[in-house]
Amino acid sequence: MNGAESLVHTLIACGIDTVFANPGTSEMHFVAALDRIPGINCVLCLDETVASGAADMYWRTKGRPAATLLHCGPGLANALANLHNARRGRSGIVNIVGDQATYHRPLDAPLTADTEGWARPVSGWVRTAMTADAVGHDAAEAVAAARTGTIATLILPADTAWTEDGVVGTPQPVPPRPTADASAIDAAAEVLRSGEPALLLLGGRTLTDATLRIATAIVQTTGAKMLAEMFNARMERGQGRPPIERIPYQIDAAVHSLEGIRHLILVEAKPPVGFFAYPGKKGRLWPDDCTVHTLADIGQDGVAALQALAERVGAGTPEIAVTPRPAPAKEAIAPETVATSIAALLPDDSVVIDEGISFGRGFSRFTHGAAPHLWLQVPGGAIGGGLPGAVGAAIGSGRRVLAIQADGSAMYSITALWTMARCNLDVTVVILANRKYAILLHEYANVGANPGRTAMDMLDLGHPDIDFVRLAEGMGVAAAQAGSMEKLNELMAASFERKGPFLIELLT
Repeated sequence: MNGAESLVHTLIACGIDTVFANPGTSEMHFVAALDRIPGINCVLCLDETVASGAADMYWRTKGRPAATLLHCGPGLANALANLHNARRGRSGIVNIVGDQATYHRPLDAPLTADTEGWARPVSGWVRTAMTADAVGHDAAEAVAAARTGTIATLILPADTAWTEDGVVGTPQPVPPRPTADASAIDAAAEVLRSGEPALLLLGGRTLTDATLRIATAIVQTTGAKMLAEMFNARMERGQGRPPIERIPYQIDAAVHSLEGIRHLILVEAKPPVGFFAYPGKKGRLWPDDCTVHTLADIGQDGVAALQALAERVGAGTPEIAVTPRPAPAKEAIAPETVATSIAALLPDDSVVIDEGISFGRGFSRFTHGAAPHLWLQVPGGAIGGGLPGAVGAAIGSGRRVLAIQADGSAMYSITALWTMARCNLDVTVVILANRKYAILLHEYANVGANPGRTAMDMLDLGHPDIDFVRLAEGMGVAAAQAGSMEKLNELMAASFERKGPFLIELLT
């Protein structure tokens, strides 16, 4: 058994069943082992940014890690933006990164790079397997690390893959998440009983139906408020589930959302700050006279902490208001009408990938009345995660996926459409085609800059217009264009009933 074969056997033994791959020469023995040893679904991606983005959303829908296969340091570098998003979303991923043979590295061949150095900023665990007999053990530790919700990067020199000294690694136990301190729970309960204006800020794994019910009971009992972080890894939403708003992106609205709060209680959330700095604007969003308390930090079990807090304050069964499901909108195309039609037509138990950027920023406020669904965002802010994420979510969940996708960011990872077609994934992509970097037009005003002709040209996606219908069809995805709400409604409804991917270019 060579090192590559021991790696595959170890991954399977540790529960890895999917690898999102963009292989190269250094990984050929690993590829061959994946071919010979059944048990892992190999998904080819045409770019490493698709592989890493898919692995991120696979974790968020499946709850366990997938592996990526990346080609040397530059391949890892291609994957870094979506690994940044995955780190911010606290996703577990096992990166397998090929490398020069150990004896070839000193020759400084063209692909030689500081792969460990590039991996560290996005990884909670990094190691280079130096011998074939260590590969299996190292892989087992990588999977154990990833199962805690971190990115584990295992670098595999080519000779450790082909050498015949492989040993299958033993699956490692995964420690439970640390619990919050009893003193933190007591302090939060005392704050809530004080009657002073308080707000629970929820993030991480607390935005599930069951946990939101606990949080809703707490705020209904105590008179506090609750919000979710600005960008979240996953939110369970829709009819019958407790609605929760997010801290707005726009800086003035974000500050306003926390106005008057005297106590901010963090539950698997970070203290809220502006997405960017703006001249004359606050960076910290909470009021100056507000005290910040941590009920459970981002590494602790916020669900258990909320359960304990509910007991401390005597919270009972929450009352959940029923948000009616709307009819499809027929007015002019606008953020509110598109969101309303999504709420009207979204299938039960579907997954929404939200990379709507500027046009889609307010969609979630109008979709509480949709069928029960899972709403996923790009919490790291590195654009280009939406289409790869739709690949991972479709494979990880086996459910219909709606990808709400801004046109500019779609071009960062457009090859994800090819993987959707190759795997016949049930994904509906709605491209919000305003043919400009609209988010940057807003930011120009926010930072007080004065754009001229050259600057405006750099924010314009026209001349020529991008034809997403032809791009999609060229990669095997059926597509059509919508220039009215009636056409959008017709195409969305039909796409939700068909098998395989479908792209709608919505002219906004």
